[in-house]
Amino acid sequence: MDTTTPNPVQTTPAPQGTPAPAVTLTAAAVAQVKKVIQDQGFEGYLFSIRVVPAGCSGLGYDLNMVREAKPNDILWEQDGVKLTTDALSNQYLSGTEIDFVTSVTGAGFKFNNPNAKSSCGCGTSFST
Repeated sequence: MDTTTPNPVQTTPAPQGTPAPAVTLTAAAVAQVKKVIQDQGFEGYLFSIRVVPAGCSGLGYDLNMVREAKPNDILWEQDGVKLTTDALSNQYLSGTEIDFVTSVTGAGFKFNNPNAKSSCGCGTSFST
């Protein structure tokens, strides 16, 4: 059995004048990210939140666990979870709260984004 631990996260500080992170996580979202980190062996990783072209409304959310941030990414920590995003995504995410919800149809992250002017019927993409 391999008992080595992953390499520590390598981070590059964002340039001076970079905007503050635009996203906050609810307590339920923090708990879920920590559960994923523990259950799937992502200790030392960053929770990456990005806005990408997607869906019929044009934009979607991309969530990943990443070993290191990209150059010029915005880095922050909330309640023991290390997060990262890029400056362009940060603009679309300004004021966004991410929650983790469970219902009879399933569970997942829910984005409360005040910048989303419309979303598609299935709720997987948005436009500003």
